[in-house]
Amino acid sequence: MNGLAKLCFKFKLPLAVMAMGGTAMAGLLGASAPIASAAASNGTVTTTAPSTPAISSLDPSQWGPQILVDQGTIFEGLFGYNQQNQVVPKIASGYSVSKDGLTWTIYLRHDAKWSNGDPVTAQDFYFAWMRQLNPANSQAQLWASVLNNVKNAYQYHSGAVPASQVGLKVVNDYELQITTNTPHAILGELAVSASMPLDPKVVNAHPTDWYMPQYFVGDGPFVVKSFVPNGTLTLVRNPNYVGHPGQVNEGNAKVINIVPGTTVAVEDFMAGKLDVAMVGSTSDLQYIKTHNLSKELHEAPDYSIEYLQWDNSAVASPYDKQLVRQAIAEAIERQPIVQSVLSGMGGVTTTFATPGWPAAKYEKGLPENVAQARKLLAKAGYPNGKGLPTMYIYAPVPALNERGVPVAEAVSEELQQNLGIQTKIIQLNQTDYSFLTYGGPMKNVQPGFNVASSGTNWSEPGQLDMGGSQGVYFPGDYGWSAAQTAYVLPWYNNPYDPASVKKYGDPTNPNVGVKWSDWTALNQAVQKDIPIITKWVKEQPKQWQAILNPPGSESLPQQWNAIVNQWKTAKTAAAKHAAFQLAFQFVAPAATTASTGSVNTGALDIQAYWDTHETTQVKNWRMWQAYMQNSMTTQQAAPWAGQLMTSLMQAGYTIPLFYNETYYLERSNVTGTQPNPWSWGNFYQFQYLSVK
Repeated sequence: MNGLAKLCFKFKLPLAVMAMGGTAMAGLLGASAPIASAAASNGTVTTTAPSTPAISSLDPSQWGPQILVDQGTIFEGLFGYNQQNQVVPKIASGYSVSKDGLTWTIYLRHDAKWSNGDPVTAQDFYFAWMRQLNPANSQAQLWASVLNNVKNAYQYHSGAVPASQVGLKVVNDYELQITTNTPHAILGELAVSASMPLDPKVVNAHPTDWYMPQYFVGDGPFVVKSFVPNGTLTLVRNPNYVGHPGQVNEGNAKVINIVPGTTVAVEDFMAGKLDVAMVGSTSDLQYIKTHNLSKELHEAPDYSIEYLQWDNSAVASPYDKQLVRQAIAEAIERQPIVQSVLSGMGGVTTTFATPGWPAAKYEKGLPENVAQARKLLAKAGYPNGKGLPTMYIYAPVPALNERGVPVAEAVSEELQQNLGIQTKIIQLNQTDYSFLTYGGPMKNVQPGFNVASSGTNWSEPGQLDMGGSQGVYFPGDYGWSAAQTAYVLPWYNNPYDPASVKKYGDPTNPNVGVKWSDWTALNQAVQKDIPIITKWVKEQPKQWQAILNPPGSESLPQQWNAIVNQWKTAKTAAAKHAAFQLAFQFVAPAATTASTGSVNTGALDIQAYWDTHETTQVKNWRMWQAYMQNSMTTQQAAPWAGQLMTSLMQAGYTIPLFYNETYYLERSNVTGTQPNPWSWGNFYQFQYLSVK
């Protein structure tokens, strides 16, 4: 099954955030915007990278602020982004794809070098990727790389299959084969930070601090001169860098200093201390327009949407009714919100699309129509809101997103005025907000909506829903009854599902699983679940069957037998217990990341429950999402993204409000500043910075 590989795929991370005279707007991690600075005339550019949290490591296998320099600046992958945010070859000289769309053969250039002069080879990519997949590397963010779709990658990472069965093969020094689970476009994933190569000699010699200046070896345009974890990072040009022929690969900046951000960026820019600064607040934008800075002000696209997200509360209420949610969606007037909250730093939308978005023509959201909204509410049995309980609106604290609470207040005022609905706004800290936005059902949540941000993590067809289908990943979110949501609630709010612990044994107890008799209940569950899942898969359309059960992949019985064999060959009690833990997670719900409310959706018990309890609508959402994510081209994916998001919007589970736009200041003697349109926001591709 494909659940584990996808459960984190759509996590929304920091958007175009601000560090200019106010609090930062951000998503999951709450970051300050990069601010390019200093004596540009001598080729030095100083920029602030995300400071909350600061860069603590440069390891590309970890998804964090370091990706802003890892993907293209200090590391270069097989593919990367050009100055128009298009995916182009970098270390790759070309590629071919097998007729079945599963095997990609990537050909590497022969002239690419590491900063120590060694050639960059296929083995360097294989080493970096298998290092992440190593079962001992529990912190690797596999979803944020090409590994998310590599055949048997997750199975090997969990210990279910040997390394030899992973779909990665070094043909020779300059030829690499990647076999995916299903036909899937991977070029965009090859540009993401966790797809970068590493120099095996350096990493093996210094496994914990290989990225520190005294050891660092990179293949990008810049290398690390100095680095204080959570402090300043200074980059200088890589003298051995050879870029891809026929492309603009770098600017002419000689030194890039990445330092903690300032809270007075506008003043610093005006004082000549900064060369580039991102505009993250409406007050700063107004200040700029009234202080003779319009010539330095620039605008760039931001592929992100602010929307109301159904909060998947486990508490039954009238808001479970589709007519009520549709009334809410049609009663919201967006232009006043854009003007009052954004001061024009964005645009009105009723779909999950920014201007020119490929899926836009296939999407149809609910229209703004207050009169019709009142009729819908009356039809549902609640004329003028009479009989409706207080509706909760959850929003991130201002430190995470300065717009969140004002948006909630504006929506609250409009719903009260237009529909007579009373609301209560609850501010959430980073952990709880992330859990509610990007995970499954959360305990103590009351019926209502969440002010959410959504966007694309990187460029690929599977991102065309712009993150709006997040709730489809987890049973208990969109389209599930309150009773079903209450049933699955413990799955997301405990390290291990309490009912499963009672049934199968405690995986945290080192003495459990050592005896074979401890496995009886798990064995019985496997024998019960697999036939249910297998039968369900066979009943689905052939196109989806190929995604759910990819040709040549390990079957569920084979994966289970591999885990059992791991127990049988274990030499110590600790090793046998470790095999039991793996078996528990293969069968039963286990929270994968407590801070985000994730759960191992590929577990047999979860899949069996999902397959036997979902409605036809929920099943269609899963299918359309799978078709979108496994499309080979944007043209193939766009109709599926449109159909999926139209259905979710029409059902009132997602209510788009506005799309964001990025504004930044750039001094006339600086070029190459590149705001990141993907869901990290900030600036990126620092290698293109140039000075006059």
